[in-house]
Amino acid sequence: MTLRKKILLGYGVSFALMGLVVTWAVINLVSLGKATDAILRENYRSILAAENMVDALERQDSAALLMYLGQGVAGMAQFRENEAVFLQWLARAKDNITIAGEADLINAIEAGYAEFRMLFSGPDFPPDGVFADGYAAAVFPLFSRTRAACIQVRRLNEETMYAASVKADRVAARAIWSTAAVAASALLAALFFSLLLSDRIARPLGRFMAAARNIAGGDYAVRVPVETGDELGLLAEEFNQMADRLLRYHEMNIEQILWEKQKVEAVLASIEDGLLVLDTDLRVTGINPAARRILDVGYQNLSALKPSEILGDALAGALGGAAPGNLPRRSQETGRPADVDDADHVIILGPPDAPRHFFYSITPIRDAAGGAMGAVLALRDVTRLKEVERRKSEFVMAASHELRTPLTSIGMSIDLLLEHAAERLSAADRELLETAHEEVARLRGLVNELLDLSKIEAGRIEMEFEAVRAEDLIHRAGAVFKGQMEARNVVLEARIDSDLPPVRADANKLTWVLTNLISNALRYVGDGGHIQARAERAGQWVRMTVRDDGPGIPPEYQSRIFQKFVQVKGRETGGTGLGLAICKEIVRAHGGAIWVESSPGEGSAFTFTIPVSG
Repeated sequence: MTLRKKILLGYGVSFALMGLVVTWAVINLVSLGKATDAILRENYRSILAAENMVDALERQDSAALLMYLGQGVAGMAQFRENEAVFLQWLARAKDNITIAGEADLINAIEAGYAEFRMLFSGPDFPPDGVFADGYAAAVFPLFSRTRAACIQVRRLNEETMYAASVKADRVAARAIWSTAAVAASALLAALFFSLLLSDRIARPLGRFMAAARNIAGGDYAVRVPVETGDELGLLAEEFNQMADRLLRYHEMNIEQILWEKQKVEAVLASIEDGLLVLDTDLRVTGINPAARRILDVGYQNLSALKPSEILGDALAGALGGAAPGNLPRRSQETGRPADVDDADHVIILGPPDAPRHFFYSITPIRDAAGGAMGAVLALRDVTRLKEVERRKSEFVMAASHELRTPLTSIGMSIDLLLEHAAERLSAADRELLETAHEEVARLRGLVNELLDLSKIEAGRIEMEFEAVRAEDLIHRAGAVFKGQMEARNVVLEARIDSDLPPVRADANKLTWVLTNLISNALRYVGDGGHIQARAERAGQWVRMTVRDDGPGIPPEYQSRIFQKFVQVKGRETGGTGLGLAICKEIVRAHGGAIWVESSPGEGSAFTFTIPVSG
């Protein structure tokens, strides 16, 4: 028998028992209704007839007394009126004889009433002056006997009605108890079948669950006994076949898996970069030999060490600090490496007398369903690159410094020629001299910017921090371009939040940043355009934004716009491409960050943050 048939059979038995209870209750209700109907329909009519006959007979007796007292006309009229009533109810009583002995009483009533009527049928009734002898001796005995028979009929029907009522009570009590008994029996039977059916279904499922747990734990030899031929039995057979295949697959692939694991471990051990595997709680669960050497962990048990003991203060602070944010968790949540500037990914490890620079990156680990499983932290030694970069900056600084003097001399010489000898030169020679003057000026600007950038990168530029109002910085920077904006009909709108706290900054350096951003916006915005300088509070920072309605920056340039010598192709305006790089370094020196938001054709917005003073 299939599982479907078993379930249908179990529910069928329950429904059959429910139908039995309903049928039994209906039968008892019908029986009770019949008993009640018998009480009302049969005996009540006879009782009513007897009552009316007694009433009519008593009125006729009163009429006889009236006639004996000398009121013959009135008495006879009353007698004849009630005579018809009596005969009418007597006929109804004769038609409703349902009880044993009731017919004899009806016959006795009919015979006694016939004799009673005969007394009043003579022409000379009633005789005068024979009240005592005539009424007491002739009328009253017949009246009493007939009336007693009528009362006997009434009493007989009342007794029968009472007996029927008692029978109805017994039927009702029997119906209640029998229905309760049948319902209880049906409930117990249904409960028994439900428990039996649930046990037949749940017991094999429990075995399946236990077997599945064993297989999940690596016990592929577990089997589920096949006890029935229904769907559960077929499922048990399929489950056992699956367990056999898993066992064969496990035995077949365990050596290959071990070989692959050893190969992966060998590859990781041969990688010179340090690799650490972090779980979702940022605990270190795996580490390669290079990372052990870098972090000086040795071959200690990772589970016995805290994350801070493995990573060290510098790396732990960089991963979870406020500056770059919690990079591993952010990488797990977004599913891609954290988007942070490369300069923020370099940390210094090792002793103070021999520090080493390491570039770290975070790569998320996800399962097949896309859920976060952890992250891989890679450490790459960039000490030599940092040294090369340092020497390059020093070289650029030295070269820029050395170039300033000859460029100044050349520039002064060209200025003197333009001032004193320009009139004696031909137009072509004068044009060449003016071109040389412009190129020397451009080279001097490039050298100065390179020198400033090198100083900032090397940390040699002096910063004079003080409490400065953002409103003063914006107004000071905007005043520089007042004439140019009026000439081109460009509007500079300053929007500054009320009660904005002062910032901790070098006023001259930040003014230079704002001036450079406004200059770039003015360079690319069209005549009659609009530039907005915005300052607002953002927690413990003041956020300053320069927004324009120019052509915008293409997406492929937005991630590189703050690098050295990067300019949008086709929009070169004669600049050096170092302005935004210097802006970035100045903002970083203040402890803030700078970024750009732009859509082609919709303008650009350059935003940087400066900490609140105090």
